[in-house]
Amino acid sequence: MAKSLIAIAIDSIFDAEWHGRHGEKLTERELKLVKLFGRKGRILRNVYIPKDNGETSEIDVLYVTQKGIFVFESKNYSGWIFGDEKGQYWTVMLPNRQKHSFYNPVRQNKTHIKWLQKYVGANVPLFSIIVFSERCELKKVDVNSADVAVIKRDRTYAAVRNIWDSHADAVEDVETLYEKLKVLTDVDKSVKEAHIADIEKKYSQPVCPRCGKMLVLRTAKRGNSAGNQFYGCSGFPKCKYVRNL
Repeated sequence: MAKSLIAIAIDSIFDAEWHGRHGEKLTERELKLVKLFGRKGRILRNVYIPKDNGETSEIDVLYVTQKGIFVFESKNYSGWIFGDEKGQYWTVMLPNRQKHSFYNPVRQNKTHIKWLQKYVGANVPLFSIIVFSERCELKKVDVNSADVAVIKRDRTYAAVRNIWDSHADAVEDVETLYEKLKVLTDVDKSVKEAHIADIEKKYSQPVCPRCGKMLVLRTAKRGNSAGNQFYGCSGFPKCKYVRNL
């Protein structure tokens, strides 16, 4: 589970928000290789799907193809990953044995797919792929559903190929479907802020506006604020966001 010197350097320089965006970009890069090898499609990132209650469901990466839409949930973690399909939370354990919980990405993507299906129609097949960084190890991950793939990023091409080769063409006009979804990537700041607020309300816990991880209640131990409580990002030290009470 030891990390390379390059990985350690990257972790020390960039915060969690950067890691999340970078992970999505790396997934997009893998999909460009998929296109290069003949399984062509259109790529979209950060798609805000409308829900019936006026809220939104944000999808990291979509790959719109003649087979249907590949729905990617990107997790750019390092360390050991533990989780099962039915559990509410999964765990990442760092090299120093420190553990962090995160919401089950299979459940998370299932919710994304529910609202995406309603938006594009029942005739468009949707495929769920959970992508983790190559820097992690899927130590014990139990997922048995045939319609869900949990992979490391370097297996993106193989995952898309396996689904592609086992499904008939289902989308006649990829470009029209792409344009219908593209408008959902161009949202203003208020929509993004409302999305974060909706997550906080749902889980009864504040969310970091920089990286999307949960904020945890902490107490200052030193300085002029010693003894005072505040919310700090659970992604610390990568993300140093603080919300004063």
